Amino acid sequence: MSKKILVWFRNDLRLHDNELLVEAIAKSDSILPVYILDPRQFGVTKYGTLKTGSIRAHFLLESVLGLRAALKQIGGNLLIATGSPEEIIPQLIQEYEITEVYHHREVAREETHVSTLVENALWKLRINLKHFIGHTLYNKEDLPFPIKDIPDAFNQFKKKIERDSIIKPCFPSPDRINVAEVIDWGTLPTLEELGLLHQQKDQRSDFEFEGGEAEGLVHLQKVIVAMQQAATSKNLILVSKLSAWLAMGCLSPRKVYWEIKKIEGMPNTKAMFNHILLGLLWRDYFRFMFKKYGNTFFNPNGFGSQGLVDIENEQENFNKWRTGQTGFAVVDAVMTELNQTGFISNIARQTTALYLVNNLEVSWVFGAAYFEEKLIDYNPASNWGNWANIAGVGNDQKSKGVIDMDKNIKNLDPKGNYALTWASE
Repeated sequence: MSKKILVWFRNDLRLHDNELLVEAIAKSDSILPVYILDPRQFGVTKYGTLKTGSIRAHFLLESVLGLRAALKQIGGNLLIATGSPEEIIPQLIQEYEITEVYHHREVAREETHVSTLVENALWKLRINLKHFIGHTLYNKEDLPFPIKDIPDAFNQFKKKIERDSIIKPCFPSPDRINVAEVIDWGTLPTLEELGLLHQQKDQRSDFEFEGGEAEGLVHLQKVIVAMQQAATSKNLILVSKLSAWLAMGCLSPRKVYWEIKKIEGMPNTKAMFNHILLGLLWRDYFRFMFKKYGNTFFNPNGFGSQGLVDIENEQENFNKWRTGQTGFAVVDAVMTELNQTGFISNIARQTTALYLVNNLEVSWVFGAAYFEEKLIDYNPASNWGNWANIAGVGNDQKSKGVIDMDKNIKNLDPKGNYALTWASE
């Protein structure tokens, strides 16, 4: 019997630097590439927010179609299904006589739960679910410490990892692929079928995200050109927008690193190189922290206590904040930009989060849940980890209260132009 491997794509929607795909091709006669749109991704949370808002959903659909197009270019295709992976994958195994299933391991509660459900279903069929790790710059096995001993302080983590670990080269993109014979490869639902409305581009935004590996690689090259021209603050904003493709796995963090490494020695590029590297290290740090501590990051008290929460007015204050109606101009501008575009800078995220927690006395988990709905570059570890830190309930208790709100506002909007541009209509 020929060996067929089902490749279950999740947040790894790319061909480049994809060990899972490379190994599946090498160890099988044919593969069945699969993407499953899980309706649970589009439900409503206990905070009254959506799991996935329309802007990120649109980016996701583009990214899945981008992966299908890329697979077609090398002689393959992508089977697209809608439903629960733990029900669909066993059906596909029996229908296509699959001998093994490959997927990338996740770290947050809901994602790992789905993996466990799939693994349990496959165990009954005596089929192995093989886990790969492909979301980080540094591989877990290359860390200079076991997960349980990772330093809680980011600076210590950064210092040790840069001194004692290596960043591996990228896996090559496959140039041809043999896929199983499939009659119906399936179609993606529309936004409307997911219960979402398409959001028009806001004319105040000078940037438009388009999902998919090809677009991510194009944007990476734009970043490199910007680095070569001059390290201006505007270029730093361009750089930060790599995060959307990184979050969906359309770009590999190692690909980003090695591409910018090529020009590290050129004049004026050092600051931007370090800026990008710092962002990639923060992504790794939170992912490894989730691996170390499990789901503590989802608890309102986390590793400490937020302090005052105005229970009586919490819902009302949260609603003012999320609709950009607090009366505090910069915060309202940040929330308007987030609602209209799905993206705000890191300093804007910190500023509006501090205001929600400290000024409005709303539990930080409401804010984290709202960012989960709205952010185009949402990933669980970075989002919930950052929010916990800002609320003072993160695992690094020494960093409590280090962010200066006034300084942030001056850096975000020194002349008041930002608040003017993004004032609520």
